[in-house]
Amino acid sequence: MNDQVPAGSEEGLREPDVIDVLRHVYDPELQMNIVELGLVYGVELQPDGRVKVNMTLTSPGCPYGPELVAEVKAMLMMTRGVKGVEVAIVWDPPWGPDKMSEAARLELGFDV
Repeated sequence: MNDQVPAGSEEGLREPDVIDVLRHVYDPELQMNIVELGLVYGVELQPDGRVKVNMTLTSPGCPYGPELVAEVKAMLMMTRGVKGVEVAIVWDPPWGPDKMSEAARLELGFDV
């Protein structure tokens, strides 16, 4: 049985592939994926298969921070081509509803 998430192409892992995998990580409080919530600020791919994810949380006191970081790491480590994962929590720029996708703002009742 292959437990790896199919991602990447013949050329190797690409940033859009990593973003697609991260769409499967959900904020347990808001029940929405971290990409649509705008929590993912950037992805850096290394030639050796290491991935660095720069992300934030909805607030510095978010009780789900460690859980989200662990899930990001776990999902990416199951992804074909990924050899290591680092997750950096960043606070600049601060997260706000303006970081969410339009669909996420609509679903959560924010003005678009």
